Amino acid sequence: MLSLASLRARWAALVGSFVAVALGVGVVAVMGLGVAATLDPPVREPERFASSPVVVAGVDTLTVEVERGSGTARVSKKLARPHPVDERLLAELRKLGPVRTDGTAARDAVGVDAPVGNVRAVVGERARVLTGDDRRRVDPSYERDAEALVAVNSLLGTAAGVTAFVSVFVTASTFAFVVALRRREFGLLRMAGATPGQVRRLLLGEALAVGVAASAAGCALGTWGAPVLIRELVAGGVAPSWFALPDSVVWPYHVAFWTGVSVAFAGAWVAARRAGRIGPVEALREASVDTAVLPRSRRVIGVALLAAGLGLLAWRWGTDPAELLKRKTYTTQPMLLITAVAALAPLLVRPLVRLLGAALPGAVGLLVRENAATSVRRTAAVAAPVLVTVALAGSLLGSSATVAGAKAAEAEARTRADFVVTGPPGKLGEWSGRRHGSGGASGAGAAAAGWRGAVDPGTSVVSASASTAVYVKEERTALVRSDARAVTDVAAFAAVSRLPVVAGDVRDLDDRSIVVNEEWERPEVGRSVRVWLGDGRPVRLRIAAVLARGTGDNGAYLTAANAGGAGVDRVEIRVRGGADREAVGAALRESGPQGRVWSAGEWLEANRPRGGAQTRLGLFVVLGIALLYAGIALAGTLLMATSARGAELRSLRLAGATRGQVRVVVAGEALVAMAVGAVLGAAVAAVNLAGLAGALGLLGAPVGIWLGAF
Repeated sequence: MLSLASLRARWAALVGSFVAVALGVGVVAVMGLGVAATLDPPVREPERFASSPVVVAGVDTLTVEVERGSGTARVSKKLARPHPVDERLLAELRKLGPVRTDGTAARDAVGVDAPVGNVRAVVGERARVLTGDDRRRVDPSYERDAEALVAVNSLLGTAAGVTAFVSVFVTASTFAFVVALRRREFGLLRMAGATPGQVRRLLLGEALAVGVAASAAGCALGTWGAPVLIRELVAGGVAPSWFALPDSVVWPYHVAFWTGVSVAFAGAWVAARRAGRIGPVEALREASVDTAVLPRSRRVIGVALLAAGLGLLAWRWGTDPAELLKRKTYTTQPMLLITAVAALAPLLVRPLVRLLGAALPGAVGLLVRENAATSVRRTAAVAAPVLVTVALAGSLLGSSATVAGAKAAEAEARTRADFVVTGPPGKLGEWSGRRHGSGGASGAGAAAAGWRGAVDPGTSVVSASASTAVYVKEERTALVRSDARAVTDVAAFAAVSRLPVVAGDVRDLDDRSIVVNEEWERPEVGRSVRVWLGDGRPVRLRIAAVLARGTGDNGAYLTAANAGGAGVDRVEIRVRGGADREAVGAALRESGPQGRVWSAGEWLEANRPRGGAQTRLGLFVVLGIALLYAGIALAGTLLMATSARGAELRSLRLAGATRGQVRVVVAGEALVAMAVGAVLGAAVAAVNLAGLAGALGLLGAPVGIWLGAF
């Protein structure tokens, strides 16, 4: 009853917490409903072979047995070059009934009008037999939609996690300031006979009431917001066009509601313990000047969190620096440091206020500076939401831009080509054959010969390559896929590229060897490794050279013999010294209508790593949440602070200050506190970006901090 009466009398002090928790619950409910939609997508009919009851598709996965504990397990990876349905199997299927093809050259799947049992008996292990909804697996949109759902799931999960973090942060900050403002009230309660436990229960009861009411309002907000989110995800191209909310799902509401109650309770817990320690005489004797603003427990927690944040950064440097380049890591990494700096903020407020307020002129400036430095708790409470916003914005946007910038600089450093042709015709083997002078020049081979004939070998070096992949079993427990490029002419490739070699020589690459990077298990030149090629063939290859790990784009390199029939997708041309670069470019552009000719600069700019729709939306959602919370927390804190300063402000008026000067003092204090939060947030962001730059150096990638690449 006392908690409810206190809420009625002091609703203005808790309105910020109510709005923060309600908004957090609403966001978590919306994100939960979105996640539920990814876990239970609507059933869709097959498109490619909708009229065929059975679909026979070539094998598209590599399955390998690995160790799992004391036993073994079979793991699979998607092949870079799925197997086609061969002529022999096609002939046998035609004996069972009509066979439909869709005219694709790869012929990776066919539709069969025959009993599924008969089809399975004929196919055996040579291909996959799909029926019912599984027929969608051969639709062109199947993999794209599956990847989009995973991306949406990751986006919404990250946003929900950040929302929970910021909710706890804002709520804890609000309740801590409430306790600071109500010291004398709690002291009077203690003088009236209230025990420390009763004071704690009073504050926790208020938090519980706020949490329940705010969580109910947040669930209602989530019901309205979820359809809006789904529409925006579809309109922005992040989710497939058919993405929709499930008809009936309740678990997101339960998760959101109890998360809200827990957030309110957890945010008030530390403040309640502190309120219970207030003694009657201590509270009544306390002056307006804040003293003992950093209790030993808070100091220990702040130092421990700071050590944990910096230690985690150092541990990742020593074990897996590449982890720091991942979006999930640089989204969550700042949270420890933000919490640590916020816990230690009262220790830093006074020196920062003195430094930032030194330039404020006149008596009003002096009053602003001294008020902000004296009321440490109020200044720290106003600075906290600015701290979390600036730290998250600087860390997320800066990290994303730095990773993209490092990848772009790495790609530029890898190439010495003057021109790049993308999408040329022909197969990799045909390019290799033309180089050795074997085979005719008809059809696709003639087109490939036309591209090569567009430049004089005396003036240019031409290197063709294709994207593929290799698979390796590491530590006998995992099957790892590594993207790779297959080249036709090793000497020409070495001339047009500048790979970051740390051991060996790329020019030693041949049909029995491979170039790997430092991420591979035991990357030693001369060592023989067992790999599976892009079409699933197992081979043993010798390591010819080892590349720096870099940002993750330094993949493996093979020759044409190990490409599994992959088609050329890139031709790089380097003009020899003394040759006319413009003439070579004109000859390439006039050699045929197929493919596209780029200058090296144009190609690098077109392929410059940029945040995709999911990455950009995810970052803006997270930052939008932080910014909204910052506004709520600022408004609530300033409302509480101003309502508690009535006597102080009246004293200013009695001392001769005008209404305008009083407003300037209040606004100036708020601006100084916000500047303190911005400086602390910038410091947290700087530490995170410095850690990322250090990781780039350890990985052998270009080192720097790029702020405009995003």
